[in-house]
Amino acid sequence: MAISAKLLGEDEYVVVSTRTHWKALIFPVFLLLLVAGGGGFLAAIVPSGSLQTPARIAVLAVGVVILVAFALKPFLNWFFSTYTVTNRRLITRHGILTRTGRDIPLMRINDVSYEHGLIDRMLGCGTLHIESAGERGQVVLPDVPHVEHVHLQMSDLLFGGPEGRPGDGILADEEPPDHMRRRPQQQQQPRTDDSETLFSSDDNER
Repeated sequence: MAISAKLLGEDEYVVVSTRTHWKALIFPVFLLLLVAGGGGFLAAIVPSGSLQTPARIAVLAVGVVILVAFALKPFLNWFFSTYTVTNRRLITRHGILTRTGRDIPLMRINDVSYEHGLIDRMLGCGTLHIESAGERGQVVLPDVPHVEHVHLQMSDLLFGGPEGRPGDGILADEEPPDHMRRRPQQQQQPRTDDSETLFSSDDNER
């Protein structure tokens, strides 16, 4: 489910990676049970005779077409749609055959908010609103699982961090990775050249 490591930049790591909420599968599963039950019932009541086998094949074919058109496509859309937040950007991927994606650098995001109604709160999901400085200003991510947690993670990345630098990609409640820790610069000691004298002969005479 997480984005491939080959697509991540140097010093970039995944903070949150998820698909849309499983509520998108409620209708496909319900339709699958309905079609399976209805098709089985129709196939059982077909009268015996020379047309029994063709009639059952027709019932099966109609059931398969309904499932492919109204159940398989929503399932594949859910499976291949992902939301990923790294310490550098927001990544969205959608589509089955034709893939579409959008990457928004965290430094271009001005505000992040969420909303969820009563049903969404019961199911544990919501809608995330992203305000960016790009041409397409607002990005809406519907049916985000654990939307409050995702919102908190993004807020920490954007406006928090141990050093208080917005968008530095370090969460407030974690230690930054070793390769991202800012090491204090060592003060360079002044170098003395043995070939140079510290005092001139004139100073010694004085």
